[in-house]
Amino acid sequence: MEFRKTKQEGCYGVRISAEENGKTAGWAFLIIIANDRHIEPYGLMENVYIEEEYRGGGIGTKLVELVIEEAKIRGCYKLLATCRHSKPQVHSMYEKHGFRNHGLEFRMDLTETKVLTKD
Repeated sequence: MEFRKTKQEGCYGVRISAEENGKTAGWAFLIIIANDRHIEPYGLMENVYIEEEYRGGGIGTKLVELVIEEAKIRGCYKLLATCRHSKPQVHSMYEKHGFRNHGLEFRMDLTETKVLTKD
C-alpha cells in the first residue's frame, strides 16, 4: 500500500480584528478548509480573543457574528468552533448564535509554543 501527500488547494485563513484608537481590542480567525467529501469548504472559527480591558463590552459577540457572516459569504457548508471546558460563558455565547455541542475535541501539542498574549 502506498500513502501519498498532496497539498489541498482552497484552504486559507481570514483574520477579523476589532480596533479602537489604533489599539487591537480583540480578534478571531476563520480558517477555510476544503476537502474531497464536499464541493463547498467548511470553516473553523479559531482563537477568538478579547484583551482583558475590553471584555464584557460585546466585542466577542460581534467578532463571532462577523466570522459567521464571513463563513456564509465564502460558501462554507458548516462552521466549527472550539472552546476550552473551563469557559462556560463562551459555550453559552456560541449556543446563542446557533452552535450545538456536537462532540469532543481531542488535541495533541506537537511543540512547546510561546503564547503572545495572556489568557
